[in-house]
Amino acid sequence: MKYSSQMEKHFKRLILKKKVFVLTLIFVFIVNPLLIINSFAGDAPLAASGDVPLSSSSNSFWLWNFLGRLHPLAVHFPLTLLIVVAILELATIKRFHSKLRPAINLLLVGGVFSAIISVVFGLLLARNGDYGKDVLGFHQWTSIGAVVLGATSLFLLFNVVKKNKSNLIKPYRALILVVGIAISVTGHLGASLTHGTDYISSSLPWSNDYEATPATNFDFAAFKDDSVKLNKKEELELNMQVKSILAHNCYKCHGPEKIKGELRLDSKKMIFKGGEDGPVIVAGDPIKSDLFRRISLPANHKDVMPSKGKKLSEGDIAIIKFWIQKGAPYPEGTDKETNYRVAKLEPRNPPLPPATGNMHNPVDLWVNEYFKKNKISWPAAVDDKTYLKRVYLDILGLIPSPEDIGNFIKDPRPDKRAVWVRQLLNRNDDYAMNWLTFWNDALRNDYTGTGYITGGRFDISNWLYQSLKSNKPYTSFVKELISPEKESRGFIEGIKWRGVINASQRTEMQAAQNVSQVFFGLNLKCASCHNSFISDWKLEDAYGFANIFADSSLEINRCDKPSGKYTNAKLLWKELGTVNSAAKAAIKQKQLAELMVQPADGRLYRTIVNRIWAQLMGRGIVEPVDLMDNEPWSQDLLDWLAFNFEQNKSDLKELIYLITTSQTYQLPSVGFKEPNQLFAKDYKFKGMLKRRMSAEQFSDAVSSIVAPMFPDSVVSFIPFVEKPVEKAIPAKPVNNKPEVKLTAAQKEIADKLAAEKRKAAKKLAQERTEAGRLIAYQLFTNKSILLYPRASLVMNNSFLTALGRPNRETVSTYRESQANLLQALELTNGQRFNAVLKRGAENWRNKYRQGDVLIKEIYRKALGRDPQQKEFAVAKQMLGPTAKSEGIQDLFWAILLLPEFQIIN
Repeated sequence: MKYSSQMEKHFKRLILKKKVFVLTLIFVFIVNPLLIINSFAGDAPLAASGDVPLSSSSNSFWLWNFLGRLHPLAVHFPLTLLIVVAILELATIKRFHSKLRPAINLLLVGGVFSAIISVVFGLLLARNGDYGKDVLGFHQWTSIGAVVLGATSLFLLFNVVKKNKSNLIKPYRALILVVGIAISVTGHLGASLTHGTDYISSSLPWSNDYEATPATNFDFAAFKDDSVKLNKKEELELNMQVKSILAHNCYKCHGPEKIKGELRLDSKKMIFKGGEDGPVIVAGDPIKSDLFRRISLPANHKDVMPSKGKKLSEGDIAIIKFWIQKGAPYPEGTDKETNYRVAKLEPRNPPLPPATGNMHNPVDLWVNEYFKKNKISWPAAVDDKTYLKRVYLDILGLIPSPEDIGNFIKDPRPDKRAVWVRQLLNRNDDYAMNWLTFWNDALRNDYTGTGYITGGRFDISNWLYQSLKSNKPYTSFVKELISPEKESRGFIEGIKWRGVINASQRTEMQAAQNVSQVFFGLNLKCASCHNSFISDWKLEDAYGFANIFADSSLEINRCDKPSGKYTNAKLLWKELGTVNSAAKAAIKQKQLAELMVQPADGRLYRTIVNRIWAQLMGRGIVEPVDLMDNEPWSQDLLDWLAFNFEQNKSDLKELIYLITTSQTYQLPSVGFKEPNQLFAKDYKFKGMLKRRMSAEQFSDAVSSIVAPMFPDSVVSFIPFVEKPVEKAIPAKPVNNKPEVKLTAAQKEIADKLAAEKRKAAKKLAQERTEAGRLIAYQLFTNKSILLYPRASLVMNNSFLTALGRPNRETVSTYRESQANLLQALELTNGQRFNAVLKRGAENWRNKYRQGDVLIKEIYRKALGRDPQQKEFAVAKQMLGPTAKSEGIQDLFWAILLLPEFQIIN
């Protein structure tokens, strides 16, 4: 036995020595040659100093340059092979020796050895290219790491297959998956070097790097004569187009992060200075301008720009040519003169036009001026039924009952529309439940979801509901969100659950972005990473505003790279005042809140007035509503509404009353064939837009007609339950006495008392819930609310998501009104919707024994009218001689999907 034990130890030592020997060979023959070749091929080591340009390759031997250029050709082969190996290994997870094994083994051998060659070529190429040193360093080391791991996995596979060491199968598989991940990462880094760090992310609409395709709608028709001189406005518009084209296509290689050929195209000074071969623009002469020559070359030409990615469109090339022909105007932005339109900050109260005829509502007086200017005639107002459905849905989020429609039509009072609007606005609970949806979207408030469980996110539902129900002045509303108490802190503090994603998305910057978007109609996301090229906002502006939400000054990062620079906490508009930059965040936020709501801040009041107008009319006076620097279709109307809203104690209900009682609101709705016509520069206002019911409005309408869409179990927020008042618990004095250990009997008594306390707390919670339901029932009997779960109070689900409810993890100020495929699928095959129709059909069959009565009642409740003769005949045919549940369900489905039901006209 002793001899056997010694032999076993001896063999273990031999195996250990063998493993050390193999690892040494890997280092000597794989890693070390890479390092040697890297140093031999150029001047700088792998981790290049910031003082040594990575493109200094004039002394490199021509062969190394040639082999380096083969790197892009060779690199895709091992990338593909090693990723395929990782995927195939997953397919053989249950059976290692499957039919795929020979192919996997061969692919791994080819992948590892071709990866070594690719890395060698890549290290040679690094000495002869203009690449950012940080990304290059990561790319090099991840590549080498992937090769080492790949070689190690090949060694383990050899031992499993040839030496039958099955105990190495799991380590091998784990390692090969790591190789797959590593090779993907290094591939992404390589793409970042050649196409820019935002190459992939800039194509995703939800990404901060997203770059929409620049519009090329400059009007060349007005400038057929080259001698025609551009005015200042035309120069600014043309320059904006040019900057947008350059930013989207050229900054990746000729911007601050990568300066290929010593050419930068991101500033006036640099663009006219040119590159290593001299100036690239000859003002007034496109033919002699190298920039125009190179963007006009064929896509496969070696000198074409951009050298990577898509060639510029014909429209973009035409704009660059036209710009150069006109002398390449490139005005520098200053406080008084900018490259982009900047809306004025200060409030403005234009004198109201005199009343004419039967027009007295200020909204109508301003729209009348607009109509006269644009030669638009006033059409007749909509009928009573159409108007009543509008105000019910806009104010309460509900459809009117047949009884309400009948009473409204019979009402003889000449001002009945204004009277009924006032009655609806006084239904405080239904009003709050409807507008809760609007503010939940904007303030990213929800009842469930990521962050709530961990305590990094807090809902503001009760505060928001009570604020809406009491019609809290907008100034108080804003101040309580910016400088929050415990109940309203979720908007500013509730983003902490996301953590620091990157420098431009740290929590303080997210707070600044959310505040600027919601309350100022300003997009700071681009300027949070670098100076914006879609506006004149700078990186320093974004960090100055973000510092208000930070306890200490944030270091400015440009494209996630620390700059070593700092800035003081400051407002986006210095005219509004200053905050104490040295104070803690809570104090700075309180100062900000006071400065934001002052009458001088016309931007705040224009933004909310525009949002309410867009919610009621389907399109803002300024559009999009988050870009308040865009030109409004009526500056006077916007300014007057904003000024008088602030003067009228910032009363949101009064603003809604003013708009919904105007003749403008009562105009027939208009539609557009193409959604992008809503944002066209030549948009003409003619009335509210046709739009679909929102997800919540549609759900509540179905609940009121057919059967409740949602059970009580999915209601996440019950606004009628009185929340217990949290009392401050005084701090207990420090007790230095040793802890007394309880006996078994004492512990049993203590556990019993604790159980009784838990039982009492549970009973109290149940009593509060029952009390809330009792209050809800009382409100229902008083016709203040409807007694079924409102969709605005339930947790998000697939049905609401399909119909357009956002996830509310970010600010959402716009919902798409166009129908889409997901909605169609949900309304035809969705389990929840069909279950509701089936349940409702059973109830209706039991309630209405006669098919004729049932048909008429469905039409009255859903469409507010009796069925036409043809409709009645079709419905009779669907139901058959005796109304069955299936036929009633089909009839429900057919009527609820009618445009007459779903569309707000």
